[in-house]
Amino acid sequence: MASEPTTYVDPSEIHVIAPNFKQRLSGVTSTIIQLIPVQNRLGHRVAVIGPGLPAHLPHFRFADLWKLWRKPKDGRVRVWHARRNIEMLPGLVLRDILRMPLKLVFTSASQRKHSRWTKFLVSRMDAVVATSAKTASYLSVPNTVVMHGIDEQRFRPADDKAAVKQALGLGPQQKHVGCFGRVRHQKGTDLFVDSMIELLPTRPDWVAVIAGRATTKHMDFERDLKDKVRTAGLQDRILFVGEHTNINDWYRALDLFIAPQRWEGFGLTPLEAMASGVPVIATDVGAFRELIAVGETETGLVLADISTTAMAKATSLLMDDEERRHAAGRRAIERAHATFSIEGEAQGLQRIYDRLSRAHG
Repeated sequence: MASEPTTYVDPSEIHVIAPNFKQRLSGVTSTIIQLIPVQNRLGHRVAVIGPGLPAHLPHFRFADLWKLWRKPKDGRVRVWHARRNIEMLPGLVLRDILRMPLKLVFTSASQRKHSRWTKFLVSRMDAVVATSAKTASYLSVPNTVVMHGIDEQRFRPADDKAAVKQALGLGPQQKHVGCFGRVRHQKGTDLFVDSMIELLPTRPDWVAVIAGRATTKHMDFERDLKDKVRTAGLQDRILFVGEHTNINDWYRALDLFIAPQRWEGFGLTPLEAMASGVPVIATDVGAFRELIAVGETETGLVLADISTTAMAKATSLLMDDEERRHAAGRRAIERAHATFSIEGEAQGLQRIYDRLSRAHG
């Protein structure tokens, strides 16, 4: 089958360039892939440049970079929106050395102290975006918080959960708890597995699902987890299902989702689960505390203690209380739609682009 032809755009029509200079798929790349079509649907005229992106996204050719000396047809300022150091630096070269009429925007999702080099690059940006309030606290420059959003058309509750389970080869009468994402120590996959080994023997109606792949570096880690599951005699109830392009269907099959990460920049998986009507138990990393509501408007639980004991205890509370679980799932849908739509993210970024354009004018 022939590959899909790449969609190239006329530079004079483009207001925003989103560079992606890292070939390996990452959370940043996933954000670009999901966000750019929404931005263009809303009339924001955004194109990508760089490898590893789907052909259907509007692409800006490297051979057309010289055309950035010219403003877009409508005379607006053009924005170079970087999300990594490797993308901020070329923006600085284009603007400050080649004197191209560009405004530079950087989105930071990092939750750690920046190196002096990163601080220098960030200080040279015209605008800085933080993906959460926690991320903003690590920045030493003025910034605007624009949280990631979720595609509500793709991630939505199941009309018939039993039918979705059956289509995926899962028991339609069983309840399923999931942990999705890369299989590695940083993502806490071992915490999830250890919790399930503790909980499932006394809860025969529950099955655990781990969706995601281990890269070459982490295959031994995944192999050790599978060995541990076999030793516990739970290989039929703790399922490693691999990586799936239809991950939205797997979310719809779940009754509970666990995000057991030890470290995270932002973390979209709780939002994907919430938009699918699934309550979430998450560790207190990334933006999870800002995503998940606790208390009277509970959509899940957030764990300050990142341990198997704490995770098993919290998980048992929702596993064993069906009414609480269903109520949290209903509120999760409402919260995801009201606060974390991907259209809201696109509009938040557009306000920043517009502000830069007005300042330039």
